[in-house]
Amino acid sequence: MPEPAAPKPADSGRPASNGPGNGAPRVILAFDFGSRRIGVACGDTVSRTAAPLDAVPAGVGGPRWEAIDALLREWQPALIVVGLPYNVDGSDSTQTRDARGFAAEVARRYRLQVVLVDERYSSTEAEARLKSARESGLRRRRVAKADVDAVAACVILERWFTEDPQRGAAL
Repeated sequence: MPEPAAPKPADSGRPASNGPGNGAPRVILAFDFGSRRIGVACGDTVSRTAAPLDAVPAGVGGPRWEAIDALLREWQPALIVVGLPYNVDGSDSTQTRDARGFAAEVARRYRLQVVLVDERYSSTEAEARLKSARESGLRRRRVAKADVDAVAACVILERWFTEDPQRGAAL
């Protein structure tokens, strides 16, 4: 696989200009932010597919940054996508502020561009995918909450791959 492009500093408010198909191939990590776990998925701009990686534990003190550090060292992403949890009507949820704070901290710590993507129903879609895989025999082990979070991060990344790059909200 070709080396990812050099990391870019976080953008502050401008629309994302480097959407899914522009420029050299890039590795992208996606995060499904939660107060107990943060699902993680990886994808690239060549295949435009996402694969679940893991879920990073989180708690009162926030995420386990050492686990996120390890993921970023291993995958060396050129871009980070973070799911933004809105209410059904599009208004901010109680977790929207926390997810924005997480995204801002990722941008600050790793000096990478962070793009926010509407994550409404991503966990529901992830659960349906996992249930279908289990029913079809593709998945044998039971579905854990961390599995749902990682697949929800896949859903978020897939949404970024398919959305109009000018619509993506950059942090």
